[in-house]
Amino acid sequence: MRKDDLVYAGHMSDMARKAIEKLSGKSRSDFDGDENLQMALAHIVQIIGEAARHVSPEFQHLHPDIPWHNIIGMRHKVVHDDLHVEYDIVWDVVVADLPSLVIELTRIVPPQ
Repeated sequence: MRKDDLVYAGHMSDMARKAIEKLSGKSRSDFDGDENLQMALAHIVQIIGEAARHVSPEFQHLHPDIPWHNIIGMRHKVVHDDLHVEYDIVWDVVVADLPSLVIELTRIVPPQ
């Protein structure tokens, strides 16, 4: 495990919390009608994937409950050739996937 692994895992947790907070109290209709929110959450999801990409294979192996491969691949699902963002996927990730990711990451890197 590299020292940076905890930094990247902590960054993933921070960004996941930020995405959840930005969507708090908002409906799907609110999300669909707010281009700034859509773009912000798409960017955050990409940041989480990029941070996961920098986590060492050893660290990933030590924490198999985190779907590293799926998180790393998320950027490609969200953005297609940098021309089109799949906001349905962004919504699903933030609502369905990030809360459990925060729980798993908190076991590794408690919030400060």
